[in-house]
Amino acid sequence: MGETSIERVLELEREIARLQALQARALADYSTPRGHAVDVASELALALSISENSARIKMTLARDLVSRLPKTLAAMSRGEIDAYKASKVAGPTSVLSDSLAREVDAAVADRLAGRDPSSIRRMVNRTVHKVDPDGAAARAENRRRERKVELMHTDDAMATLSANLPAEVASAAYARIDRRARALRNTGDQRTMDQLRADVFADLLLGNHAGTPSAKAEIFVHVDLATLVGLANNPGELAGHGPLPAPIARAIAFDPKSTWRRIITDPRTGAPIDVGRERYRPPAVTADHVKIRDRECRFPTCHRPAHYSDLDHVIPKQRNGETNTRNLIGLCRRHHRIKHTPGWQFHLTDTGTLHITTPAGHTYTTP
Repeated sequence: MGETSIERVLELEREIARLQALQARALADYSTPRGHAVDVASELALALSISENSARIKMTLARDLVSRLPKTLAAMSRGEIDAYKASKVAGPTSVLSDSLAREVDAAVADRLAGRDPSSIRRMVNRTVHKVDPDGAAARAENRRRERKVELMHTDDAMATLSANLPAEVASAAYARIDRRARALRNTGDQRTMDQLRADVFADLLLGNHAGTPSAKAEIFVHVDLATLVGLANNPGELAGHGPLPAPIARAIAFDPKSTWRRIITDPRTGAPIDVGRERYRPPAVTADHVKIRDRECRFPTCHRPAHYSDLDHVIPKQRNGETNTRNLIGLCRRHHRIKHTPGWQFHLTDTGTLHITTPAGHTYTTP
């Protein structure tokens, strides 16, 4: 049997998306006339052999696409995005009025193709901030009231403990866990990094961390100068997460107890113009510049914060590649390894734009 081409896989994916768009229209036609009757989800759950919660999610998405996000639905009908990616438009816009949701829909629909789900969610969140800037702080405050901890039992004597927290708190907590885990790894501990982070997390919660190497958590919050001094209310950005309402970004920047590094950016270009120096060790200037510039792993679909990434020479050192900001990029460990897999090509321009060519010959660009 002949080898299936990537183009065939893509065409099947587009066909799935088109069918999902048809299903969304059918679901909306079926459920909308019955309003929010509780039995609608029950009936659909039975028909599809899914949970009632899953049925409600499918129906809500279908209604939103048909009534509030018609351009996103059109993108599905063209096979550009599937239902999961469409949900990344519907989620952030669910807090908006119908008219504002349609405004966001019109602004993002032509930019959905070729983006991964996380990138779509981030783009939509930024657009929501733009069309309703006055509501950003209120939305964040409402979300923060929903913070909680959940315990979900899984198989084989395991369970998942999760916490829904303010983004900057969760990021700082993860950074602390990661630093402790890396410190243990550097002492020769043979556990994997995932195992170490899980064990450190449990030890910290249970108070079993005596003698564990300590390290200060460090994450980056980017805020433009005008917003920092109160002349504007543009959203800040938490590396690896996305936009933060201006009041929260300012509060983090000026909090003397903050463990976050404040990055002041040019409001026109987003380029860093000042970096807070509150940290344990003096910064390595080149490494800091690259991590602050990149913000995240440079692989197009990866959003791991750059301060957890490796610094990699685009032109290898053994081929006379220089160790400077024009030849260094941040890549998470997994994508660092992919870069060195035969068939992959990376090219960094003078402006910092990265072009990645895959073994199949497709080229992807990240500015």
